[in-house]
Amino acid sequence: MNNTQLGGTAQQAQSVNQIPVGSQEFDVASRPVVSYSGTQQNELLAALPRPDLESLFEHLELVALPFGKELFEYGSKLENVYFPTTAIVSLLYVMEDGATTEIAVVGHEGVVGVSLFMGERAMCSAVVQSAGYGYRLKTQYLRDAFNQGGALPQLLMRYTNALFAQMAQNAVGGRHSSIEQKLCRWLLDRLDRSPSNELKVTQELISIMLGVRRESITAAAGKLQDDGLIQYRRGNITVIDRQGLEQYAGECYKVAKTEYDRLLMDVAR
Repeated sequence: MNNTQLGGTAQQAQSVNQIPVGSQEFDVASRPVVSYSGTQQNELLAALPRPDLESLFEHLELVALPFGKELFEYGSKLENVYFPTTAIVSLLYVMEDGATTEIAVVGHEGVVGVSLFMGERAMCSAVVQSAGYGYRLKTQYLRDAFNQGGALPQLLMRYTNALFAQMAQNAVGGRHSSIEQKLCRWLLDRLDRSPSNELKVTQELISIMLGVRRESITAAAGKLQDDGLIQYRRGNITVIDRQGLEQYAGECYKVAKTEYDRLLMDVAR
């Protein structure tokens, strides 16, 4: 993956995220004991029946995921899956000239890098956009658990459907939505996966993720701030009026959000 643009942004944003970029995940306390309560921070793991979940404990690893860490790149063999708990991961498509566009985002509601077939290759790149933690599992163990049946296969298929809805909506929104609507949707996607209404992010990073000029993001953010929806300070965006953002984003955000909400309701039942 050509990370020239993203790498530059990572260096500028390290002070914001306060976790340096590393070549590998930082194992937490040399394989700490995985607890049932800890795994409940990821909604997919939390949705598994307790016996099914505990059968994965010996294979799950709690790892720190630093900002800018590339979990895998396009065309690479998928060796691990990640269940984020507090980290947020961007799924990216990178052109030959290095231009980058975000096609989906994954946080505590999902999983990154699912591979159900031996030798399957990544169809996109995955980069940590907001530093945090997650559980890592070798793909072979996930395949073994999937083939045993139970709740896991149905859960993963439902999640994959919701993820496809997000990708489809991003594709449609990228063509038919205004810059302001794209920015609203992008902020809401992060807000759904963050513990507060404050997002530590630079305008340059947003412009790279959306595939637009930085000046366009500056103008759009200024308009949203003038409308009282957000407050922007260098490296920090505070959402003041979430409902207003949702109304502004329109279908650019609503369809994928509805699909995820339906997934969570099905899981709860």
